[in-house]
Formats: sequence, C-alpha cells, structure tokens
Amino acid sequence: MIKITFPDKQVKEFPKGVTGIEIAQSISSQLAKQVLSITVNGELWDASRKINTDAEINLHTWKDEEGKHAFWHSSAHIMAEALESLYPGIKFGIGPTIDNGFYYDVDLGDDRVISENDFQKIEKKVAELVSQKNIFDRQEVSKDEALSFFTTKNDEYKLELISELEDGTISFYKQGKFTDLCRGPHLPNTGYVKAFKLLSIAGAYWRGDEHRKQLTRLYGISFPKQKMLTEYLTMLEEAKKRDHRKIGKDLELFTFSSRVGMGLPLWLPKGAQLRERLENFLKKVQKQYGYEPVITPHIGQKELYVTSGHYAKYGKDSFQPIHTPADDEEFLLKPMNCPHHCEIYKSKPRSYKDLPVRFAEFGTVYRYEQHGELHGLTRVRGFTQDDAHIFCTPDQLSDEFMKVIDIVLYIFKTLNFKDFITQVSLRDPNSPEKYIGSDENWYKAEKAIQDAVKEKGLNAVVEHGEAAFYGPKLDFIVKDALGRKWQLGTIQVDYNLPERFELEYIGTDNQKHRPVMIHRAPFGSMERFVAVLIEHTSGKFPLWLTPDQAVVIPVSEKFTDYAKNVLNILNNSDIRTIIDNRNEKVGRKIRDNELKRIPFLLIVGEQEVENNTISVRKQGGEDIGKMTIKEFTDLINKEVEDQLEEIN
Repeated sequence: MIKITFPDKQVKEFPKGVTGIEIAQSISSQLAKQVLSITVNGELWDASRKINTDAEINLHTWKDEEGKHAFWHSSAHIMAEALESLYPGIKFGIGPTIDNGFYYDVDLGDDRVISENDFQKIEKKVAELVSQKNIFDRQEVSKDEALSFFTTKNDEYKLELISELEDGTISFYKQGKFTDLCRGPHLPNTGYVKAFKLLSIAGAYWRGDEHRKQLTRLYGISFPKQKMLTEYLTMLEEAKKRDHRKIGKDLELFTFSSRVGMGLPLWLPKGAQLRERLENFLKKVQKQYGYEPVITPHIGQKELYVTSGHYAKYGKDSFQPIHTPADDEEFLLKPMNCPHHCEIYKSKPRSYKDLPVRFAEFGTVYRYEQHGELHGLTRVRGFTQDDAHIFCTPDQLSDEFMKVIDIVLYIFKTLNFKDFITQVSLRDPNSPEKYIGSDENWYKAEKAIQDAVKEKGLNAVVEHGEAAFYGPKLDFIVKDALGRKWQLGTIQVDYNLPERFELEYIGTDNQKHRPVMIHRAPFGSMERFVAVLIEHTSGKFPLWLTPDQAVVIPVSEKFTDYAKNVLNILNNSDIRTIIDNRNEKVGRKIRDNELKRIPFLLIVGEQEVENNTISVRKQGGEDIGKMTIKEFTDLINKEVEDQLEEIN
C-alpha cells in the first residue's frame, strides 16, 4: 500500500500502482469522469498513469488550468494525427497550448498548402479519430531511440528538439497510428474531446527565427461539451465586433502606415485627445501621491543599457545600435525608461530626508518585435509607458508598494475594470542564470511583495519563473466584458539596478546606503491599455473620457447656421461637440453617428430653431426630448460629475 496526501492534507492508503482516475473514483464516480490530469509531488501527470510511491496529489478538472492544458494538448495531438493521415510525409514542429486552445506548427513540404477551405475535412478526420477513443499511451525511450525514430520519419524539427535534450529517458505519446515527442500529460483517451474547431491559419518561423523556414501554424480549440464550443464561437463573433483595430478605425483614433513602419502607431486627433485625457487623469492622481515629472531622451548610449543589464537580456529584441558618423559612439533606441531615471537620481547627492523620490514619465520606448507578433495596438514596436520609479529606503518599501497598489485599484475602478486577478511573479528556482543580483536581495524583494499583497488582502496567485530579470513583480490581470484576460498594471521591486548604477543616499548614521527601487506602470503601456479599453467598452467610453460627447445634426442645409451656433456654444462650454452637416438624409446621419459611439445626438430643425432648443437623442436610441442648450449643458456636466463622484 502507498499513502496519498490530498490538498486538504488528508491522507489515505491505496494499492501500489493506483491511478488518478481510480483515486477520483474512490471519492465519486462523477469526479472520476471529470478528472483530466493530476499533479503528483509537484509534477503534472496523466490521470491514468500509475503511482507507485507515497505522494502528494491534486486532481485537475476542466475548471483548472492544468486540466485545460491536458485537454488542449491532447487535442493538438489528435489534430496532428488527422494531418498526418491527410497529408502523408508532413513534418511537425511544436504544438503547445495557449490561453484559449492550442496550435501546431507543421511543414507540409514545398508543393502543398493548407487553407481555410481544408478545415472541414480536417475536422471531419478529427471527429473520426475522437470516436475511436484511442488511448494516449506514454512510452519512455532513450535519447538514441528517440533520435532513431524521428530519423526514420525524416523529421528534422523533432530531431533538433531531441538533440537539445539531456541524455536520459525521453517520453513519447502514442494514440492510434500517431506518435509524438512529448512530456505530457494527456487525457486517458481521445473520446474525452466532444467538440473540436479549427480557428485560423498563419505563418510562423521555426523557433521564432525569421532567418529559418516559415512553417504553417494551425490554431484550434476543443471542449468537453458541444455547448461550450457554441458559446465560445458566439463570444468570438462578439470579439470581432469589439476588435480595437476595427473600432479604432471607425472612431478615427489611430492608424498605421507602411511608410512609417510596421508596429509604429500613428495617433489621430481624436485618439491623441483620448490619450491626453487618460494621461491627465493619471498625472492628477500621481501629483496627489507626490510624484515628480521627468522627461528623458528617446535614445541612450549602449553602455547605459549594458550597465543596467537590459542589453544582455533584451539586445536581440532591440533595434540595432546607431553608430555616430564622426565619433566612436553607439546609441540604442530606448528599450526601457528605468536606466535614465537611475541617472536622474544620481544627478545630485541624496539624503534619507529626501526619500522617497518618485519620478514619473510617459516615456516612449522601442522593442524590435517580429513581424508575425505584431497585432494592432496590443503588440507594437514603439509604445509609451506610464512609467514611474520610486527610490526609497528599505523601511519605506512596504508603505510605498501599497500606495502603488492603491493607485492601480483606483484606475481599475475609474475605468470599470471590476473583474481582475493579481499575480505574484517570482524567480524560477531552477534557472538562476536568467536573473541578476544576489539571492539575499531577491529574497528581500520577494518577501516585500508577498507581505504587501497580504496586507492589502489581495488573493494573489504565485507564479515561479515570471519575474523580471532584475526583480520580482506584482501583475494585475483584468478580465474584459467578454471574460478575456489581459495583463495590464505591474509593480516591481528592484534591489539590483541601484547596485549596478551605484545609487546612494546618506542615512541617519551619516553613512552611504543603497536605496530600493520600485518600478510601476498602472496602465502598462498607453497603446495596450487603450486597445483593451476599446474592446472592454466596445468603444463606448465613459462620458468624461470619450473623444466626442455630442454631435449636432441639422435635418437639412437650411438649418446649418443654427447647428453651427449650437456647436460653438457647446464647445465654448467645454462640451466636446462636432457637427454632421453632410448632404445626407437625417436617418443616415443618425445611423452613422450611432456607429461612432457618440453618446448624444442633437437633432435641429424648424421647431428647434423657432424655440431655440435642441432635440436630444441618447446613444442606443433613447429619445430624451427637447431642451434648451443650457439644460443640455447642465445634463452633460451632471452626468460627468456623477461618474467621477461615484469613483471617488
């Protein structure tokens, strides 16, 4: 017999060789049907794999990320088996799970292609394989055996992956007629997949290297119930309507130009005004918390980023150095603001009496993202961070960190991001080479974050391996109106950059000490934040933020002068208003301006001119009725005031 310890620390004895499914069966037959994978002594396993020693376990269902991982990774293997059946000789790269579903990179050869027209036959083949309920059989082989297997298949991609593995046992998984290199875990059999859908197709360079062959990437998703797939596809249709790229174009917020360059957004007047209001909102909050504005250049000497460690860690993702023609100097487009802020701190002597020092900047930075990774405003090559760096004493760290949490929570409340989670991102204990600094400093930084999170009562999840290279962080992950997760605000504790830049302050003992540094960006980046805000609100921004609060619509040309008079009065009253005096029917004008998400439509015709009034229609079709311009101005101001008062 072996002892199995459950998450609640309850211990039960089971026969040696028991599986996760059998353990679940001992609890309830319903649970046994739902278990998709199991954690055994901290390692993810197949739910059907035999346990031969005492172990601490955790059973995972569809409700758990670990359960979804097994489900979707198994589905990727089923899709690969279908592809191998339909396209003999196909070669496989990698097929990981992603936030929603999975993908597989494949090489069809030079004379074959897959298009969306082929999706139906692939899905039909997947359905056939699912119905066979083939077992996912884990097989452990030596490295030589693994290389021999894929040499026979002439699959250079798997051979490359295997060659990088350490000598020892390597795991294969076989289901039906398909065998793949994989660490698992997988479902007990293919029959668990009740709904499968191919979503899209794209090109992807092998290993993300644009100098290597471009493979075909097939994206898919699967579910344990058909109803779940139907609901997901409905959500996707709604997501298309909310796509920030489409709405941004409709509302004339931003654009891109191939002449300017891929991933470099151009903010149009309305988008620039929206950004400005967001910036002013945060600047007001920052002023209340004692932040001082600074401005730094868009470039810096390469040595600056060598000192900070950014060049070693992100040099490949940066634009190539700029060489000056006369002097032997190298400059980089700024990938981060923090090294510049360190130099500002260092510009004069500091005392403990001066701390904390809080520098804030809406600083534009540049990263060389690959073509295939660029996506609207969410993944760009030039973006503006709402960046700030706090330099404080160790004793001030906890209080300062919690104040930043307060700022982030206030912003989320203001912009109606009610559903969010927090994540404490720590080092990967198995990969110390990924980080800079001493273990002692990392321990202090990680403890400071965990203590602050506990003090604030945040129910944070802990993720090892997600820390920045210079320090741990607290990430805020919001769910939008469709339930999609977006990582936005972040707060990081850093003992390392102050050491690298030799930052100092004179303490109460009249000796030199190192300050602690807090990096924070509540929005994350203006580009990404605006993109998420667009998709969360479907472009229907709060009245205080929206680019245009009202549009004046004359019913015909002869009322244009009166409409212009209304326009001038409202704009002079700080009501952001435009006019639609196109030679179009009034119904068309109303429909077009509804699509522009303008909150109030002001119709003016003969009666309005005679009575010196406007007919007010609210976004969505609600007819408010006739009122004077003064009454409408009061209405707008009251609604804005109520919105901001509710926040405060």
